[in-house]
Amino acid sequence: MKPIHRKFFLFFSLVLIIILPRIGSFIRWGGLPPGYGEFPTRLQQEVPEPGFSWIYFTLIAAVVVLTLVFILFPRLFGFKGADNDESSPESQQNDINKKSNFAPWFWPAAVIMLISWVLMWGKFEFLRPVEHYVFITLWWGFIIMLDGWVYKRNGGVSIISSKLQTMIVLTVVSAASWFIFEYLNYFVLENWYYPAPESKIFTLFGNIVWYTLSYTVVFTAIFEWYSLLNTFKFLTKRYSNGPRITFPKPLLVVAFLLGILITFGMGLFPFLLFWGLWIGPLLLLSGAIMLTGYWTPYTPIKKGNWNPVILIALAALFTGFFWEFWNYGSIWFHPNIHANPNFWKYSIPYVNKIHIFSELPLLGFFGYLFFGIACWVFWLIIAHLFNFSPYFDLTPNKK
Repeated sequence: MKPIHRKFFLFFSLVLIIILPRIGSFIRWGGLPPGYGEFPTRLQQEVPEPGFSWIYFTLIAAVVVLTLVFILFPRLFGFKGADNDESSPESQQNDINKKSNFAPWFWPAAVIMLISWVLMWGKFEFLRPVEHYVFITLWWGFIIMLDGWVYKRNGGVSIISSKLQTMIVLTVVSAASWFIFEYLNYFVLENWYYPAPESKIFTLFGNIVWYTLSYTVVFTAIFEWYSLLNTFKFLTKRYSNGPRITFPKPLLVVAFLLGILITFGMGLFPFLLFWGLWIGPLLLLSGAIMLTGYWTPYTPIKKGNWNPVILIALAALFTGFFWEFWNYGSIWFHPNIHANPNFWKYSIPYVNKIHIFSELPLLGFFGYLFFGIACWVFWLIIAHLFNFSPYFDLTPNKK
């Protein structure tokens, strides 16, 4: 496939993500879905969500358990560990020599994060106007702190120290990509929504500016976690020598078409396919970029290396834990809060049970695994469309 054709196909795939749920919604509602266009998203009351379903819950739980077994016990699925012996004295000494001190920005970032955390959860009446607006400083403090930790474990190399320009571009792509997920959220009738802005904290323009800044943390946090996980030998060894799987073109076409079907179905059956928001675009875009022949996180699987796919999924899961934990705490310590623009709740059909320190139901954390891979695929597609380097993972460029 010629370069111009590859780019057109990737652009066409992104367009499909936008128009397919609209077509499904038009068939279902005769137009756009209830609540569409209100920003930030409020909970629409026109169509009550279905209640809990043991059948739906059990089916999804079975998939979750299988996935967890795969991640926790990879040898059951043919993984053999690395060929080299990472436990040897020579390997351990090389690992020690590779480490460095924390980056200069680690401790200042940690202080900013901790102050923001205390402000978000604390009950300081005289600081009440401030505590609702620390989401951005909390998360950027956390991200920069993570980068400083990567710097220490990776011999003085991190995204900020070696790929600062990539980090800047990453923030822009992160904000733009999450707006797409916010857009898709309308078509599943608001899996999540923001209850606080009933007080109309910002004008519409103010909301757009504030949430754009907030969305810059999504990809950056996940990719910093990915970079950090890659510094732990026991993890990279664990998933680097697994089953070698090739992806023939007919299979990629099937994935692409299945992604089209699910993404379209979200608009047509918003409750039944509420999970399609995370799976449909992922299948569609993964199939598209793999058909063009570009490198993807799936490419190393041909040689048995599952590290990129599994570690980016785990990176999103770890990031998601902190998203949900801090979000839950912001309402736990302020039960009557109505002014935090970044607080969100969930309205998920069929499985909205078992909450542990989270507004998100326990099974919902499973979606973060797929979301991490989707973030990487989005990033790669945008990078190839706009001709900038997609490599952020501090490893030699893939060919």
